[in-house]
Parts: sequence; C-alpha cells; structure tokens
Amino acid sequence: MTAPGPFSIEDYFQGCVHAEGLVEDRFGKVRRKFSVTIEGHSNVDGFILNERFKYDDGTDSIRVWQVRQTAPGQYEGRADDVIGVARGRADGPELNWAYTMRLPIGKRTWAIDFDDRMFLRNGGVMLNIAEMRKWGITLGRITIAFKRTES
Repeated sequence: MTAPGPFSIEDYFQGCVHAEGLVEDRFGKVRRKFSVTIEGHSNVDGFILNERFKYDDGTDSIRVWQVRQTAPGQYEGRADDVIGVARGRADGPELNWAYTMRLPIGKRTWAIDFDDRMFLRNGGVMLNIAEMRKWGITLGRITIAFKRTES
C-alpha cells in the first residue's frame, strides 16, 4: 500500500465527491447526521466547490466556495456564509482549513470559528475533523468521511 501524495484541493475535489458526516456537541453527543455531495471545477478565478448537504432531519443546504491557491500548498476561500477569508495550508497529505462562519443556532446566528483538519488516505478517502469554537470555547466537532466517485 503506497502512501497518499501531497494534498491538492484542485485535484481531490475535481469532479464529484460524496461524504457522510456527523455533528457532535462539546460533550460528544451526536446532534445531527448528514450527507454531502461536492462538485468541483476550475474557473478563471481558481476553483469552485459546490456543496449540497442533506441532513437527517430532512433539511438541506447549499454552500458554494470560491477557492484559489495563493502560493504552493496555500489556499484562500470565500463563501456567502463565511466571514472574511478562509485560509488553508497543505502539508503533505494533510490540509488545515480555518475560517469563521455564520451559523444559525436556535433563533440566532452566531459567528463560529472552524478549524478543519483534513487527512488524505488511500483509495480516494479523506477524513475531516472540524473543531467549532466561540470565544475560544469548544462548542463541538464535525467528523466527515469523503470518498471520491468516478464520473
């Protein structure tokens, strides 16, 4: 078994990727489960990621990322619900992606800090563990398993 190569957003997300995930609160209790399909393609400004989420409670959402490489292994991205710019750094088969997102919680919308750690594995699998924080306090974690699908 060979080790996965260096992580590249453009290479991994080109085409269609499917994922399954769950959201845990700060005590480890699973609060939501979801599936997401991501379609990625290059454009003149960099790379577009179209994410379509379907949650176990019947709701769904869409997020569109515009991502561009700013230097070898370094990325920045924007999406409508992201405050400012997301910043990413690839190191071998791993990518760290940090951003602040507007997230509805109850009847309010909060600015939540996300720290995503993505680990590229063999066979087109990628694991993503995202910590969610507010004022430095961990609110929960999102765990996602991605799998590239052949188009």
